[in-house]
Amino acid sequence: MNPETVRALQLRKHVAASPEEVFDAWTQPERMARWCCPDPNATVDVEIDLRVGGAFMIRMHIEGGPYTASGTYREVERPRRLVYTWDWQEEAHRMGVDTVVTVEFTPVDGGTEVTLVHEGFPTEDARTGHEEGWTACLARL
Repeated sequence: MNPETVRALQLRKHVAASPEEVFDAWTQPERMARWCCPDPNATVDVEIDLRVGGAFMIRMHIEGGPYTASGTYREVERPRRLVYTWDWQEEAHRMGVDTVVTVEFTPVDGGTEVTLVHEGFPTEDARTGHEEGWTACLARL
């Protein structure tokens, strides 16, 4: 098995909203700030330049933080697909590589199937930590 495959994670979530609504929740700063941190009590600031080559920043003000994720959009296909790089700005959390997040929004009866693939983790611990974080975030979406 390829080490990169082992270090990829894939999560799915059914959301009772249209692909357009879910895409907007993923790409509009005020909406994304409501769900994109595992800690529901955190204050979250989000900046988004939604275009290929545009950047994003998610700053989570939580205990032991802040934690600031950032990256660059590689694909923006509203309302079906987003692809972007991901790493942490703080030295203590930085992975040293830009991992890649791919999110697909598929219309299904009663809403949207969200499929998230995050790949390129340098270690299994980094993958496990991100899986826990994404799982908590998707539960809030």
